[in-house]
Amino acid sequence: MRLWSLHPSMLDTQGLIALWREGLGAQKALVYLEQGMKLGYQNHPQLQRFKDSDDPVAAMSKYMRGIYDESLARGYKFNATLLLNGESFEGTIPVTSGQVEYEYDWLSEKLTRRAPHELRRLDTVILHPLFHEVDGDIEAWEKTPT
Repeated sequence: MRLWSLHPSMLDTQGLIALWREGLGAQKALVYLEQGMKLGYQNHPQLQRFKDSDDPVAAMSKYMRGIYDESLARGYKFNATLLLNGESFEGTIPVTSGQVEYEYDWLSEKLTRRAPHELRRLDTVILHPLFHEVDGDIEAWEKTPT
């Protein structure tokens, strides 16, 4: 699972669709967790920053809204009925500059291999609107290659 800190506009079509699907799985995992039920994704490291927020489900819903909005901007028809109400989440979640750089480099490598014509999307680093950047290294929850 990859829940990008980067804005969905930076992703190619394949990446945006994958993010939507992964986000839906993460949203479901957080809802189940809130209800005391179990689902495999609940301990995934990418969910930690949502779990650390005041309202994990609302934070994830706001995250999903950003992906949905990008899908509309591209003329796609993602299913809006799958979105939960993210309007209740106030504020943003911090993400470290090291994490942003790590994700940017990772996405750059992916696009170079998979869709080099989409590298123009990486001209400017933009964060998903749920996040704000703070100084720091790669996030502790990130699973980096050894």
